[in-house]
Amino acid sequence: MVESSRRFPRLLSRGSWPECLRVADILRQETIGGALLMAGAVIALVWSNSPWSGAYASLRAVTFGPAALHLELSAAAWASDGLLAIFFFVAGLELKREFVAGDLRDPRRAAVPVAAALGGVLVPAVLYAVINATTATGQVHGWAVPTATDIAFALAVLAVVGRHLPPALRTFLLTLAVVDDLIAITIIAIFYTADLMVTPLLVAIVPFAVFTFLVQRRVRAWWLLLPLAMTVWGLVHASGVHATVAGVLLGFAVPVVRSDAAGGPDAGPGLAEHFEHRFRPLSAGVAVPVFALLSAGVSVGGWSGLSSAALDPVVVGVAVGLMIGKPIGVLGATWLVARFTRAELAEGLAWVDVLGLAVLAGVGFTVSLLVGELAFGAGSARDDHVKVAVVLGSLTAALLATGILRLRNRTYRRISEDEQRDSDADGTPDVYAADVEQ
Repeated sequence: MVESSRRFPRLLSRGSWPECLRVADILRQETIGGALLMAGAVIALVWSNSPWSGAYASLRAVTFGPAALHLELSAAAWASDGLLAIFFFVAGLELKREFVAGDLRDPRRAAVPVAAALGGVLVPAVLYAVINATTATGQVHGWAVPTATDIAFALAVLAVVGRHLPPALRTFLLTLAVVDDLIAITIIAIFYTADLMVTPLLVAIVPFAVFTFLVQRRVRAWWLLLPLAMTVWGLVHASGVHATVAGVLLGFAVPVVRSDAAGGPDAGPGLAEHFEHRFRPLSAGVAVPVFALLSAGVSVGGWSGLSSAALDPVVVGVAVGLMIGKPIGVLGATWLVARFTRAELAEGLAWVDVLGLAVLAGVGFTVSLLVGELAFGAGSARDDHVKVAVVLGSLTAALLATGILRLRNRTYRRISEDEQRDSDADGTPDVYAADVEQ
């Protein structure tokens, strides 16, 4: 068993010191974004249930954009199709960097969060489908609604839990959520694309190829790259494929590792890190909060309205998927990896820590709302029910996860003190220096 554990890294073990610093920077920005997201959602819910709800509906319905290019869209459509493309562009950059230059370039380290993400998608989808397939309406088309994990919302909850949470747990959740987003955008592209127009999609290859060529040559000129990116986005939108797919593809095109003059890999960062620093604040601070403001508003209709929504199998399926399916899928997949590889949890951690993160993965706000709109139509009665289920399910998951993780706060404090100790004051904590020497 010892020999096998050496072949496979310990589960939820800490990464390298540079990776820890990079993740900490991401977490700071996403935590602020999470707070803004929750503020946007609260404003939307209060506004849509106030005497001024008509003004909220009018704001969502305001249309603007070039009609000649078939882009005269409502404010709500611009938020879901346009602003979320920025969010998925950053997710694409982050995912590519993790697997090309991050600690997850080692397949053994990547196996755990990838398996957890897959389990966290499969189990909620199956539970939703089973619950809805047995009803008279048979609304299984929304099976993907409870499969997503919201990065900003979940990380904001971790910030509330406490600053002593081990970086390995935060990194695990961040990577799981990013992989989850990639799966979600794949699902959107395959299962929620209607009336596919092949010609715009083929034409989009040309500006996409030019964009790829320029970024591979480390061109940063926004006046060249931005028009190309917007052209790709517009053509993908015109094709019938959800325009956020363009964001992920553009993110994947950006190089992660810099090349030297001889064409070999250099130790320095590639263009992806530059773009990530530029666009992550825009994604976390503007794109996602504005989407929440324009998408989370739903008129509950008092207690009777909530009671009516609770009887909808779609609501039951979404709530069960987020609150039960996600924890079972994430925890079960992680346990299976440990079982078949005989890997052990990192020193000081226990399975209750994995349970806390698995429950927190049930916070499925941003992408869940987007899939709900695609599955049932924005503004429809069933879409409103989905919003109720997503909001209540996500809040419940957040509260339960907070309770579970806070039980371990004393252990987290001890681990944090050990990982921050720097006896020789060289700027690198002792445990990370020891890892390098080994």
